[in-house]
Amino acid sequence: MLFEQLGLSADLLRAISDQGYTQPTPIQEQAIPVILDGKDVMGGAQTGTGKTASFTLPMLRRLEIYASTSMSPAKHPIRALILVPTRELAVQVHESVKTYGKYLALRSTVIYGGVSIDAQVNAVRSGIEILVATPGRLLDHLQQKTLGLSKVEILILDEADRMLDMGFMPDIKQIIQLLPEQRQNLMFSATFSEEIKKLASKILRKPVLIEVAKQNSVSELITHVVHPVNVARKQELLIFLIKQKKLKQVLVL
Repeated sequence: MLFEQLGLSADLLRAISDQGYTQPTPIQEQAIPVILDGKDVMGGAQTGTGKTASFTLPMLRRLEIYASTSMSPAKHPIRALILVPTRELAVQVHESVKTYGKYLALRSTVIYGGVSIDAQVNAVRSGIEILVATPGRLLDHLQQKTLGLSKVEILILDEADRMLDMGFMPDIKQIIQLLPEQRQNLMFSATFSEEIKKLASKILRKPVLIEVAKQNSVSELITHVVHPVNVARKQELLIFLIKQKKLKQVLVL
C-alpha cells in the first residue's frame, strides 16, 4: 500500500514525499483510515514503528478545514491536544507536527516544564490549532488562564503507559474535565496493562483496537548483541566498541 491510498491530502502527501517516504508502516496503514473516519483508537505500538506519524498525519488532515492565514488569535483556537509524558517526547512529537504540516496554514506549539513559562505564554496567546504538552505544564497554563481548551476536537494520549508510571493520572483526569465531551480520543501505548485498559474505558468511546506488536515485545528495528567479558575489562570493551563502530549516539545504563 502507498500513502496515496490512505485518504491524505495533496499537501500532506507532498510533505511525506519530502521525507522520502512512499509506503506506510503497519501502524500507519491501520490507524490512519480509522482516525480519518472519526473513530476513537486504542493503539498498541512501540517507538520505531512510525507511531507518531500514524496520529499526526490524520490529525492534520482532519484539521485542514480550519487552516487560516489570519493573524487574529481568535481565528486559531486549540483544536487538537497531544499529551505526552516527557519534554523529550514533546519536542519529538511537535517536530513531527511541523514536518508534516509545513504546507498547511495551521499553527502549533509545544509546552513543557523545566523552562520559563513566559515564551510559552506568548506562543499560545498568539493562537494555535495544535498543542503538544506535558500534563504538569499544561495545568500551569490552565491555572494562569493563558489558554483555553473549549474548542478541542481531538485528544491524543501518547505513551499512555509511561504517563501512568510517572504518576500523571490525577493531572490527566483534571485536564479531561476541561475538554468538550464531543471529541475524538486517541490513545497509544506500548503495553496494555490493566491500568491502561481502565483509563481507556473512561476516555475512549467504542474504540478500534489496533495492535501491531505483541505486548512487551521488542521492536524489530532493535538488535540485541551480548559480549561476555571480565568485569574488570567492561569499560575497556565499551570504549573499544564505540570507537570500532564509530557510534555517534550511545546510551550507557
